Amino acid sequence: MKAAWFESFGAAADTLIIGDQETPTPGAGEVLVKVAYTCPNPSDVKKRAGAFPNLLDNGPVIPNSDGSGVIEAVGEGVDPSRIGERVFVYQGQYGRLLGTAAEYIAIDSNRAPKLPDEAPMEVGALIGIPIMTAHRCVYADGDVTGKTILITGGAGRVGYYAIQWAKTAGATVVATASNPADEATCKEMGADFVVNHREANWGEAVVNALGGDKVDRVVDVEFGANLPEVLKCININGVIATYSSTQVKEPQLPFIQMMFMDLTLRMVIVYAMPEEAKMQAIADTQRMLSEGKLQHRIAHNLPFSEMVKSNELIEQGGFGGCVVVKVSA
Repeated sequence: MKAAWFESFGAAADTLIIGDQETPTPGAGEVLVKVAYTCPNPSDVKKRAGAFPNLLDNGPVIPNSDGSGVIEAVGEGVDPSRIGERVFVYQGQYGRLLGTAAEYIAIDSNRAPKLPDEAPMEVGALIGIPIMTAHRCVYADGDVTGKTILITGGAGRVGYYAIQWAKTAGATVVATASNPADEATCKEMGADFVVNHREANWGEAVVNALGGDKVDRVVDVEFGANLPEVLKCININGVIATYSSTQVKEPQLPFIQMMFMDLTLRMVIVYAMPEEAKMQAIADTQRMLSEGKLQHRIAHNLPFSEMVKSNELIEQGGFGGCVVVKVSA
């Protein structure tokens, strides 16, 4: 099968190899998926760059956790009726060497849920990390009906879906954006208010937008950098669910202040989500896709030969939406 892989860490152009690898065979409890699209996420390109020094200890890595395709074979214990089923794949390259950047992937049947017929294959490749992260951030701490939620970076890969999940659940949403285009995107997704996080004291702007009220929960893309402003606009007993802190990698917490506010701090990463949370996110996503109630953004749709470019685009940023790579028809 054709595949992309890396045997050393470094820049995409220096490390990613495209060639032939042996087609895997599904083991017990696994399915063999012919991959239609693979979707690199920031976590994937960070791995290739060397974020986890031990990653290559057991051999070369075929990257990418998210993808979509069709089941062509099943292993022992898997219902043969799944053969021919359209699926999306998540956690393709987590705790294992072989991800979705290949013509085939053999993976636990639970990691290849059914993709509703209403969803194109390109969309199936996006369902893993961004949508499931957003779902966990919004729903992990109980019903949000009638709550007010602040979503920082609302036009980002996760924020885009977090706005949609929150509005679907009946929350009031305040999003942050840094330019008019992103502000328009947030409003299109359903945000009730949008403030500019590039401006000083934007936390106070959130309170002003809400007529003096504060938010009950926060879905945060830059925890360390945003915390001082978040603390200006979050209610007593509030919850901060965060999935990234790239600008300030080792944040210092104002413990006394946060303790006396009785705040809950939740760290979110799809790989470590409880299994029941993953299953709920999948079920809700399948339902929303079947009903046509989720909007998506594909910024770049590339051929497999441009796998290097897909990684470079993710690292460069500066665009809204995801990057998908077509692997096979």
